Amino acid sequence: MRNCNQQKNMTNCNCTHEPCSRKGNCCDCLHFHRRAGELPACFFHDEIERNLDRSVETFISAWQQGKKRV
Repeated sequence: MRNCNQQKNMTNCNCTHEPCSRKGNCCDCLHFHRRAGELPACFFHDEIERNLDRSVETFISAWQQGKKRV
């Protein structure tokens, strides 16, 4: 199994939650948010992510409005 490359992952991590021990550790981040019924920050456009509402409903609404993470 490959190790997580946190330094490389940080280039795509837009999480603004401070402090967050999972930044750059995508496996831990995905598992954490999945257990909470949420999606991680990287699924959201930066403008939406800043609200810290990681709900599936917010994700769907943002995509319907064209606010997609690219």
